[in-house]
Amino acid sequence: MTTENVGHGELDAAEYAEFMELAAEEGFDPDEVGDLGEAESGPLPVLAVVGRPNVGKSTLVNRIIGRREAVVEDRPGVTRDRVQYEAAWNGRRFKLVDTGGWEIDALGLDGLVAAQAELGIRSADAVLFVVDATVGATDTDEALVKLIRRSGKPVVLAANKVDGQQGEADAAMLWSLGLGEPFPVSALHGRGSGDLLDAVLDKLPQAPKQTFDGDQILGGPRRVALIGRPNVGKSSLLNKVAKEDRVVVNELAGTTRDPVDELITLGDKTWKFIDTAGIRRRVHQTAGADFYASLRTAAALEKAEVAVVLVDASETLAEQDTRIISMAVEAGRAVVIAYNKWDKIDEERRYYLEREIEQDLVQVQWAPRVNVSAKTGRHMEKLVPAIEAALEGWETRVPTARLNAFLGELVAAHPHPVRGGKQPRILFGTQAGTKPPRFVLFASGFIEAGYRRFIERRLREEFGFVGTPISISVRVREKRNQRKK
Repeated sequence: MTTENVGHGELDAAEYAEFMELAAEEGFDPDEVGDLGEAESGPLPVLAVVGRPNVGKSTLVNRIIGRREAVVEDRPGVTRDRVQYEAAWNGRRFKLVDTGGWEIDALGLDGLVAAQAELGIRSADAVLFVVDATVGATDTDEALVKLIRRSGKPVVLAANKVDGQQGEADAAMLWSLGLGEPFPVSALHGRGSGDLLDAVLDKLPQAPKQTFDGDQILGGPRRVALIGRPNVGKSSLLNKVAKEDRVVVNELAGTTRDPVDELITLGDKTWKFIDTAGIRRRVHQTAGADFYASLRTAAALEKAEVAVVLVDASETLAEQDTRIISMAVEAGRAVVIAYNKWDKIDEERRYYLEREIEQDLVQVQWAPRVNVSAKTGRHMEKLVPAIEAALEGWETRVPTARLNAFLGELVAAHPHPVRGGKQPRILFGTQAGTKPPRFVLFASGFIEAGYRRFIERRLREEFGFVGTPISISVRVREKRNQRKK
């Protein structure tokens, strides 16, 4: 029988074919990814889908991405958050942001939903404005047109719910909005979606190409977000590394409202530092200016490559600190933890801080730690090396052959525990991506969370991955007769 040698162990031809099929479902070739060092594409252009409630935005999103993923119900207000999907048309890929319905002077939860939609417009490269052609342009639609115009973003107008000739006439009435040609579509049935997407591609910028010199990406400055709760010294730190007063600093917590981008040269490199507003509580519990500041901080984190989380070393670690660190990890960013105001703490406080770190931050022991004082400049020279180490870990790729040799030795020395008389076996693994590193393991059965954490810990010991979260997913090989069904 023909066999294939895959990293460790041998699989027969049928098994190998199954793994190749599973890998294809994930969108990568397990024989190539990790060995070729291929250049990853640049950030995809972003299209925000906006409109008032119940005009069919989520239905149109499902039509564009080609699958039913956005939740759709025949009532307004189902979508509340901004949700991103990846879409493709005529060989071009882009991100699609489905937003909640926007309404004039909305209050309470509706106000939060409207704010998310406004943030979606500001962070997008182009806007797809959806209007219900059967209803026509309402006061809310016209108010939203003004908002889109103020953003300066290119816009495509979709006249939805056009199912016949009468609908074509209704769509033509939307020229009155002054946004150019309304494209008649039926999100439910797919009518006119091709012409609409052609127009969308005309408005979206091409995905930027990245140039590689070995493993180093050449191009714009690396993006560093300074995040943390109010009054931990983010603005003071920015001023210190810039060696001048770039941003306002005040004892009053919450001075910074909008993210502030500053290009700063450190260590013969230019960095883009983003000073953000302090995150007070969970976003849905904030109100007014603090709520908008929290949303803008989250958007700044999405655009950054590495997050420097500032913690006030002179105070007891708070739930906010751990939640903000989790926020950076969940966003998939490289992470550095900077303990600021080190000049204010004594030996006793240092002892208790170490105990707090061991207890509350055990899940991010991999993050580089720097003890600094933005006020005195203490150890500021250690910040850039920590950021560089985190970015290096964030971009690390392990060749497939080396990864599988490592997995083979690991499984042989420490096999998965037997559960219910069965012992799952890791058959093959590959690194599916970087920024942050993502691994996919093919196994003969379910791999417990504790064993996954064990694999992550050993991956870090073997390959480094300093300063970066790691994602490990498992694909269980179904029995052949089940797959044939």
